[in-house]
Amino acid sequence: MPRSDTPTDYDFRLRDSLVGAQMLFVAFGALVLVPLLTGLDPNVALFTAGVGTLLFQGLTKRMVPIFLASSFAFIAPIMYGVQTWGIPGTMCGLVAAGLFYVLLSLGIKFFGSGFLHRLLPPVVVGPVIMVIGLVLAPVAVHMALGKTGDGAVVLVPEGRALIVSMITLATTILVSLLAKGFLRLIPILAGIAAGYLVSIPLGLIDLTPIYQAAWFAIPAFVMPAWNLQAILFIVPVAIAPAIEHFGDVLAIGHVTGRDYLKNPGIHRTMMGDGLATTMASMLGGPPNTTYSEVTGAVTLTRVYNPAIMTWAAIFAILLAFIGKIGAALQTIPVPVMGGIMLLLFGAITVVGLNSLMKAGEDLTQPRNLAIIALILVFGIGGMSFDTGEFALKGIGLAGIVGVLLNLVLPRSEKPSDR
Repeated sequence: MPRSDTPTDYDFRLRDSLVGAQMLFVAFGALVLVPLLTGLDPNVALFTAGVGTLLFQGLTKRMVPIFLASSFAFIAPIMYGVQTWGIPGTMCGLVAAGLFYVLLSLGIKFFGSGFLHRLLPPVVVGPVIMVIGLVLAPVAVHMALGKTGDGAVVLVPEGRALIVSMITLATTILVSLLAKGFLRLIPILAGIAAGYLVSIPLGLIDLTPIYQAAWFAIPAFVMPAWNLQAILFIVPVAIAPAIEHFGDVLAIGHVTGRDYLKNPGIHRTMMGDGLATTMASMLGGPPNTTYSEVTGAVTLTRVYNPAIMTWAAIFAILLAFIGKIGAALQTIPVPVMGGIMLLLFGAITVVGLNSLMKAGEDLTQPRNLAIIALILVFGIGGMSFDTGEFALKGIGLAGIVGVLLNLVLPRSEKPSDR
């Protein structure tokens, strides 16, 4: 029989699988960057991103073409938490952050989407996002200079470290500005590749771990351990990505021409995000969040079928069991990560500043001034409230202070005459 030129179901599945693999490639750089910066296992992050995306799809009726993976907003608290309480204790706080999302989703379902905006307006969210970026600035500088995050130990001589970190930084910026098409979607991956290649002739790469790693290996899953301090420190950080979730869902809706806020509903997408984060933290992975870069790739490819994200998730799960991938990622030198962090943490701060500017409010109005000022100073200055073994500090304290001030400070009846 002659072959029909009409596309078959197999043809569509093959196309969707290839596009799905491309989506994972777009997300890959940011996905593994978070565990590499925070000391978590990249293979666990791959696994939990895949499972989290499938969980999200189940809760949203497979209607939204979104991929979930490692959240940048939690980098600072994870780094602090791992150093202070270890990975199990930190995971306890991250589990609670995911459950905070779930509570927000229930609030949205019963009180409407305006509930979240009233509880977390830009005057609170903007400064909290800025704090997340600014408290990490010293860590980025230390790593770019070839030191550990706290600056206590020199890992790479400063001269060579600066060469690598600046080339990494410059490549990332130039690709984001000048590249066309698909390459423009992966500036971080391009920067890491450039920094890695430069590191080889400088003698900063040791390939031994790759040779020694098995091809097939179970990811190093870690169960959480109860830690109240970690919960109180980390949960307020969820304020920022919760608001960003709205923007991501709106963005993919504009791309596909559908209103996902109504169907399947923002409460469902928020619930999916929260449960995906909780699941990831139960296994030792970083919290999940919707990935804007994947939305950009959906815009470029114009393939809107949510099945492409199912394929991306399946590929992520399969890659998680290839031991050599994790070993290769672990060989990336500290200055390469430092170069990326210089831009990344500054960009997070700019995102927070931009949210304040978009709000269009007078930031010097006494109420706004008090909220913004105290969030920034408490968070960046390291203010701490200690009672015995109980301690609330840093980003967590800043977030809680912002929410409480927004709830209790009276609102002006009319603009100031000054």
